Amino acid sequence: MSLTLLVDTYCAAWSTESAEQRRALLLSVWSDGATYTDPTVHAEGAEELLAHIAGIQARHPGARILRTSDVDIHHGVARFAWKFVMPDGTSPPEGLDIAFVDADRKRITRIIGFFGALKR
Repeated sequence: MSLTLLVDTYCAAWSTESAEQRRALLLSVWSDGATYTDPTVHAEGAEELLAHIAGIQARHPGARILRTSDVDIHHGVARFAWKFVMPDGTSPPEGLDIAFVDADRKRITRIIGFFGALKR
């Protein structure tokens, strides 16, 4: 799996309303014990992240996460920009994720997310 496909699969897990599909997508790219951290949550393991995503989907049915940049990587650390798109097409400020991947670039071991543009 290419790194871009890995990230796009991860984003798709955030974007599907089906809990079963969401689980299958996330588990295909999420490493055992991986963590997710953003300004609102710290989730340890797939189950905590799936519960967090389910909460987002419950509050914003039909919303999706779209990758808005290429995926850059060095030394096992990748970055990519994304936006959260509401069903009506509106979008809050974009974000940036820092993803740590395993040596084979097949699984995500950690994500750190930031919301909004960098301040100058």
